[in-house]
Amino acid sequence: MEIQLTGKRALITGGNSGIGAAIATELAKSGARVAINYVSHPETAEQMVADIQASGGEAIAVEADVSSYDSVGRMFTKLDDAWGGIDILINNAGIDGAKADTWKAEIKDWEAVIAINLMGSFYCARQALERMIPQQSGVILSTSSVHEVIAWTGHSAYTASKAGLSMLTKTLAQEAAPYGVRVLALAPGAVKTTINKDVWSDQKGLADLLEKIPLRRIGEPEEIARMAVVLVSNTASYVTGRTIFVDGGMTDYPDFAHGG
Repeated sequence: MEIQLTGKRALITGGNSGIGAAIATELAKSGARVAINYVSHPETAEQMVADIQASGGEAIAVEADVSSYDSVGRMFTKLDDAWGGIDILINNAGIDGAKADTWKAEIKDWEAVIAINLMGSFYCARQALERMIPQQSGVILSTSSVHEVIAWTGHSAYTASKAGLSMLTKTLAQEAAPYGVRVLALAPGAVKTTINKDVWSDQKGLADLLEKIPLRRIGEPEEIARMAVVLVSNTASYVTGRTIFVDGGMTDYPDFAHGG
């Protein structure tokens, strides 16, 4: 089955690297017009735009700091000017933050994670819903993590932000459903991106990681992106208010495969 998103207007926050870049690319391949948000490395976003356009697609690069509501508002105004609105929001921008036990964590570091991962998702969702509710259509898909349900020592801000994102997703879905708008989250497990290269490029670290994954391999960004395309398409038209885990079975707790 070939999924077609021809003409759909999509915004991908944090779209110029990692999973976000993969999602932007796959959406463009399916015919969507993609707005690639960035807060740094504009040259990467512009190169992605050029590549998509060279392949016959339509794309623009839009700068915004998602932790600033004013900045997010300006970004959505740019989308209004360019395309007259939005059909698909991919809330992908996020950071894991500095590692520290909670009682040692710097307040500013903790606040930064919440500001980007949770408040940023809320800011963007709010702007998107202001446009999607009147048009009676649209999909919001947020990138969560297996750590919305699995604790992660040293990263309490990250786990809290992703758990919060899960409940935000459910609540927004409940509010928006009567207007034909779906709200979902997509939770990757271990995925091969530059942000965790220090783990998968280290033999010992990789071996430890693979023990946590029943499929015994790390996922590729494209595998997450393909699921994202499915979820924002009419193929998933009866799915809302849920987090979809794409984690190789990590949340199946493989340590229990041989008993408790």
